[in-house]
Amino acid sequence: MDVTEILQAHEAQYKPITVEKPVPLDFDVNLLTGFDSNALDEKILKSKNNKEKYLLDLTRDNTQLIVNELFKLPVTSADTGVLAELPPRTFTLPREKPLPKDKPLSKWEKFAKTKGIQKRKKDRMVYDEATGKYVPRWGYKPKEKGELDQDWLIPVPDHVDPLEDQYEKKREEKKARVDKNKKQQMRNNR
Repeated sequence: MDVTEILQAHEAQYKPITVEKPVPLDFDVNLLTGFDSNALDEKILKSKNNKEKYLLDLTRDNTQLIVNELFKLPVTSADTGVLAELPPRTFTLPREKPLPKDKPLSKWEKFAKTKGIQKRKKDRMVYDEATGKYVPRWGYKPKEKGELDQDWLIPVPDHVDPLEDQYEKKREEKKARVDKNKKQQMRNNR
């Protein structure tokens, strides 16, 4: 039984892995790219019949050249399999968009920069001398529970109506301070 015809028909289905080009491609294997500077055949590109086949063959040949370059690289074996060590980049890709502009400083940031004020991070736990333990500065059972809890007894000044609620007065003062702070924050963010 002669199988040479069958083998030749089978080999004819597949193209060879060696590709010849008049001008060799420039490769950047790190980016998995090849730059083909060979001229295209304009007659074939203008004809409607063979245009798709010509572009497909050209793409296949260039892809084969890139794959050949990958197989020339040194390899290492790892748990995930055999890995090729890519060389450093030789081509720099341009950015799609321009670099973002710096965000303008807020009024507070300008002031802090001129005065040399630096932001310091506060620790979450702080030592409470009254209990002799470390307690959280904020969150569940903080050290300072608020002005109302600290001042359980507020003396009434002499020049004020003794029937006026001092706790209510403190609440209103705190509310006014909070509103003022919010307005200042809004103004700083402009």
